[in-house]
Amino acid sequence: MIEGKAAPAEAGMADFSARLQRYRDLIAPYLRDVAPDREPKRHLYGLIEDHLSRSGKGLRPALAIATCRAFGGRDEDVLSVAAALEMLHNAFLIHDDIEDGSELRRDRPAMYVEQGVPLAVNVGDAMQALSIRLARRSAERIGPAGAWRMLDEFDHMLMESLEGQAIEIGWVRDNHCPVTEDDYLLMTLKKTCWYSFIHPCRIGALVARPDDPDLDRFNRFGYFLGLAFQLQDDILNLVGEAKKYGKEIGGDLWEGKRTLILADVFSKADKLETGRLRTILAKTRAQRVAREIEWMYVLIRKYGSIDHASGIAEQFAEAAAREVDSAFAGAPEGENRAFVRDLISYAVKRPR
Repeated sequence: MIEGKAAPAEAGMADFSARLQRYRDLIAPYLRDVAPDREPKRHLYGLIEDHLSRSGKGLRPALAIATCRAFGGRDEDVLSVAAALEMLHNAFLIHDDIEDGSELRRDRPAMYVEQGVPLAVNVGDAMQALSIRLARRSAERIGPAGAWRMLDEFDHMLMESLEGQAIEIGWVRDNHCPVTEDDYLLMTLKKTCWYSFIHPCRIGALVARPDDPDLDRFNRFGYFLGLAFQLQDDILNLVGEAKKYGKEIGGDLWEGKRTLILADVFSKADKLETGRLRTILAKTRAQRVAREIEWMYVLIRKYGSIDHASGIAEQFAEAAAREVDSAFAGAPEGENRAFVRDLISYAVKRPR
């Protein structure tokens, strides 16, 4: 590599990240201004502001904005609902950290660790309410029929996400170990794909064209993209760089999460190994010790389960790439469609 020049892949990733930040900058005023300027500041609105200041990727609003623009929609119509998606995502994160026992979020202690569970739960609840307030502002701009359709989108998005979370939490609570790859894919569809990828596309297209008769054309694209993204996230959780990942490395093992990586281990391990795995996973996070987590890492490496998950993630990314033209049929080529295509690469090539 020539000194001072970034490698092509690195340059492409940097360009994508810069575009992602530009989309996020568009919604920043909406996130900043939606919360009331009144008390209680210290125990509610100030905590919301602090949480939102820990800048995340902003994938969901970016996808909604890019889709809306691709179909000729206006920023003034979509930015409020795009901000709603980001607000809702952050509300989910606060609750997820409590439910999973995660200790870090965006390279800082999770809110419940700093503020306690009661305040964190209430802040998450308030952020969900504010997300509806933001979505309503966009809904009011697209007419009654479009507004009702947007309500349906949010209703479905919320329930699918909550069902997916229930499935995952239930597996951990019941120490359900024979989770298959198909089980994992269904859980991920519900917990990740709908609210992170499918619905942002559907909502962006709906804002641009409130009478769009076929929002289902985004479902396969968003499903494949969401699976590729989540699989890569699972991999990064185990072998990523803490500063880049922003969460505790190995947290999924400490929390006992059932991932496709763990499903692959269970499908290949012998009887003694699966017995020990079950025993470790039956413990709470506080009861597990470092040597047990290290042994799980040894088993994962022994059976090549990270490489297995990486290969499947690549397959789903390729499937998503094949669906782009169908999902965005009728949208002219341009920077917004290009952003969507680049998002597919980003999903599986985020640096470790």
